[in-house]
Amino acid sequence: MLDMSFYKNKKILITGHTGFKGSWMCQVLLMAGADITGYALKPPTNPALFEICQLENQINSVTGDIRDLAHLKEIFEAARPEIVIHMAAQPLVRESYQNPVYTYDTNVMGTVNVLECVRTSPFVKSFLNVTTDKVYKNREWEWGYRENEELNGFDPYSNSKSCSELVTDSYRSSFFTESDTAISTARAGNVIGGGDFAKDRIIPDCIRAAQSGEDIIVRNPYSTRPYEHVLEPVTAYLMIAQAQYEDKKTAGSYNVGPDETDCLTTGELVTLFCKNWTEKTNQPIKWINKYDGGPHEAGFLKLDCSKLKRTLKWSPRWNAQTAVEKTIEWFLAYSNHENMTERMKKQISEFCS
Repeated sequence: MLDMSFYKNKKILITGHTGFKGSWMCQVLLMAGADITGYALKPPTNPALFEICQLENQINSVTGDIRDLAHLKEIFEAARPEIVIHMAAQPLVRESYQNPVYTYDTNVMGTVNVLECVRTSPFVKSFLNVTTDKVYKNREWEWGYRENEELNGFDPYSNSKSCSELVTDSYRSSFFTESDTAISTARAGNVIGGGDFAKDRIIPDCIRAAQSGEDIIVRNPYSTRPYEHVLEPVTAYLMIAQAQYEDKKTAGSYNVGPDETDCLTTGELVTLFCKNWTEKTNQPIKWINKYDGGPHEAGFLKLDCSKLKRTLKWSPRWNAQTAVEKTIEWFLAYSNHENMTERMKKQISEFCS
């Protein structure tokens, strides 16, 4: 598991820290005693987990666009990070069909800009680029993709992340082979968890429907995805960043996903949600299949995480059932106006124990 003591007083720069996954990352690192600088646009949703937990008051939070190289360089020079975790992105498939130029500009040139700052910084020892399981050329086969499979995402979001992977590999080969800086990428599955308020994501859609007393609308219940709790990839990212900081030979590309038994269809995931929501609230809810003829998305997608398990002795902690339970637990606590910082800390402690 994650060695929290490693991060005490380490200078960490996180791009995309105001997002859902970035907010959980910040909270984990705060509990570890890290010195955190975040660089991102304003939180992408309203409400936003970053604001709910008042993370801006606990870290050095900088509002900025990763497409702005000059500003990004200023922040690198001021922060002097030892470890950089790049999560800033346009993260939605459907949004990428509507705004492909912005998607490529952010996800490709944004990565170039961050890597350029890493290249010219004498302080960075460990850099991790967070991409997605959708970087692979999807052949709709039944076994998990491995890190050496062909990269060629179909839609603009997935393809831009494939490009981001290639950019990272080019920078690694061109500029970092003789340096002390270790470079890795991490390709995670679909994450769920408390505090995700994004549009066009299945669990937030479930929460909104359940709280409104409406049926859950599922666009494509038959698509299979590697669903996992957000703390799975967040802690895995930190394990990778630490491992390559201590031994550059561990650097490379890593898949981060659940065991095969937790690769569910969207319909199975929503059924699991309905069951747990009904048990916890005594408010029955159901879902209906209403395919809306939307843009192309992969039908079947799994990851082979053998490399991460073998290299870092990593393994998933929470199965799909527990992940859904913890997500509903978070949202019910939020509805009851609980202290959500303490709720996050409690879940992180449970996960890491």
